[in-house]
Amino acid sequence: MASDDLNAPLGQSKKKQRLPKLPGNAPQIVAGVLGLFGLAVVAWGVFGNDPLGGEPVAVVATTLDGGQAKPDAGGDRERARHDGNTAKAPIDSAVAKIANEPPPGSKTVTIIDGSSGKSREVLIPGNEAGGAPKGPTAPKMPVNQALLEATRHGLVPKIGADGTRSFTVYAQKKDIPAGKKDWPRLAVIVGSLGISASGTDDALAQLPPPITVALAPYASDLEALAGRARAQKHEVLVQVPMEPFDYPDNDPGPQTLLTSLSADQNVDRLQWLMSRFQGYVGVLSFMGGKFTASEPSLSPVLQELGKRGLIYVDDGASPRSIATQIAGSQNLPFAKADVVLDATPTPEEIDHALARLELTAREHGSAVGLANALPATVARIAAWAKTVENRGFVLVPITMVALKAKSS
Repeated sequence: MASDDLNAPLGQSKKKQRLPKLPGNAPQIVAGVLGLFGLAVVAWGVFGNDPLGGEPVAVVATTLDGGQAKPDAGGDRERARHDGNTAKAPIDSAVAKIANEPPPGSKTVTIIDGSSGKSREVLIPGNEAGGAPKGPTAPKMPVNQALLEATRHGLVPKIGADGTRSFTVYAQKKDIPAGKKDWPRLAVIVGSLGISASGTDDALAQLPPPITVALAPYASDLEALAGRARAQKHEVLVQVPMEPFDYPDNDPGPQTLLTSLSADQNVDRLQWLMSRFQGYVGVLSFMGGKFTASEPSLSPVLQELGKRGLIYVDDGASPRSIATQIAGSQNLPFAKADVVLDATPTPEEIDHALARLELTAREHGSAVGLANALPATVARIAAWAKTVENRGFVLVPITMVALKAKSS
């Protein structure tokens, strides 16, 4: 018997609709989706042009030439909002141009490594570059033009027609009372001035006149710095970089005198170094352990210094140095550092080194100390200098020790 519509169970007359069958099972589908996502990320990294990684970008209109900003023709500004390279390129280019532009008066020198033959260019600031060191304006301290000779690098010292020498003209002779003439003499050199403006200011402000100062040849505005030192009654030396034993791993700087170069090449480099400024009494070796132990290399250099009326001071860097013997044979005014005062730059060790300097002077009649223009060193030397005569010593400039060594 057929059931009527009222009594028939609901849903039995309708056919069930099956869901469409997907190709593959569920894990395969998930793996495929993840693979497509990975390919999209890789494609974006390779072909995308967004160095900022999607970070927000702000675009600011600017002009580096002081003029008005040009109209943003063709929608360039809007494109720059979405393209980091477009926004950064003009600024980076201009900044790089300014940074790479050498300061006025600078010159580029080509340095040839004597051991490997490789060459490199080094920018050396000119005497007009960089501005004068901070501190009081130095009065004009003219140099004796009759004691200068023109070379391809510039003016260098020479002996005057009447026999006048730079080490006598620029010496700061100290009058020693009759009762102190037999006292032991102490000469102290503070080197590397000009590298740090603040360190140079501190040194010239604190050190008394008998202290000799040595200027690094790579500093800026050397003429003004040398004039300022001379105005404060300091004798001035120029530091000359010489080859150490571990060169070129330990490189003193451009125009270093090298044992691998000929005598003419080293003399040419020496003239470059001597041309950096004028008004000094002599040169101070810098490093130079290997160079000062080589008679064929050192002898022509010391001969050149003697011909130009200068003194030579050995920094005592090497016990193998033969500078004493060569200088004596060439009748060259000469001195050698006996004690490095800040080999360990702490106040206690500097005080100990100063005590050794005094002991050396008592034993030999004179002694030379060498230090760098470090704040702790300058402070300790300045304090020591105030009391040194109370202990029976005379503090003198370097020429008064070098001349005494020559006469003996």
